Amino acid sequence: MEAVRVLVVDDDRIITRLVVMLLTEDPQIVVAGTAGNGVEALDKIAEAQPDVVILDIEMPVMDGLETVAVLQERHPQLLVVMFSTFTQRGAVQTLQALARGASDYVAKPSGGMDEAKRVIRTALLPKIKALVDQKRSLRRRCSDKKTKAPRPTTPAPVIRDLVPRTRPSVVVIGASTGGPQALTQLLAELPPAFPAPVLVVQHMTAMFTRLFAQRLAQTCVVPVAEGEDGAPLQPGHVLIAPGDRHMELAAPDRQPIMVRLNKHAPQNFSRPSVDPLFVSAARLYGRRVLAVVLTGMGQDGLLGCEAVRDAGGEVMVQDEASSAVWGMPGAVAKAGLANVILPLHELAAGIIRRIAPAASGRVDQVSGRARQ
Repeated sequence: MEAVRVLVVDDDRIITRLVVMLLTEDPQIVVAGTAGNGVEALDKIAEAQPDVVILDIEMPVMDGLETVAVLQERHPQLLVVMFSTFTQRGAVQTLQALARGASDYVAKPSGGMDEAKRVIRTALLPKIKALVDQKRSLRRRCSDKKTKAPRPTTPAPVIRDLVPRTRPSVVVIGASTGGPQALTQLLAELPPAFPAPVLVVQHMTAMFTRLFAQRLAQTCVVPVAEGEDGAPLQPGHVLIAPGDRHMELAAPDRQPIMVRLNKHAPQNFSRPSVDPLFVSAARLYGRRVLAVVLTGMGQDGLLGCEAVRDAGGEVMVQDEASSAVWGMPGAVAKAGLANVILPLHELAAGIIRRIAPAASGRVDQVSGRARQ
């Protein structure tokens, strides 16, 4: 495998040395350079030729937010992973960086050196490799299509975008790497008075989920909030699972269906995890649940989608070309559990065709204008 070239940009020399040391433990990683601020980083791009830039937020001369904006303008194909402090200010700026085009983020640990090493090895390094693997895979496929002569093949099964016989009553969504950008686009296209509750699990820590929900509430026409224990489900309302809590659905003592939060053991190395939400939705809603799996590493959501399909519900997944990482949606698709596979820009319209057919024409027109 071709080595992954990384440029580390951070004004903290101790953090920089630690990141460089731990990344170079992996034979597939080459640290192509380091920089102490955005200006230095931009000057080194041509020489370093990085696949990924690891970027701090708070730096002198040119901070991470400014640097992301310039990188998007000059090098839009370059992958950027934010490595920001675990503070409210750091979280706000990280979400702004994601909105400006950063690929993903990892929160710097607030503990000691052992915790810092753990985060770099188990969170930062896997994200770097997964993002680059996805990009290279898509590039190889595009190159193969251009260079190889066409030959007769057996047509692959076509997954058609059909409206199911039973209209879903709830939408559950799971996402991880690349999810903040995908969710921002998807949820912004839901129309006013959307007639079903929407529940979302995004792999994020506690402070980030709260701020992410607040940011979505400012950009979406549907109400968005962080989920609370005991919260009722309301049509047209989006609830985001809080960090460090699994979010499930329950109907205790024949009460209306509500949100239940817990701190049970992480599943798929995550809390919140997608599977608990999907499984509980399938148990309570049966064939009236629509599950959507967006971009993300790993296979969280696979067991949940099995439960949804077993209950007679429907599963939609984001396609590979529009995913930052096709781990989660790819696992569902490869298992034969996806009823529909769509690019990100068509997912909202696909959801609305199932939930609110009367509004689908208007949404298709809006989506079409947005893509032009």
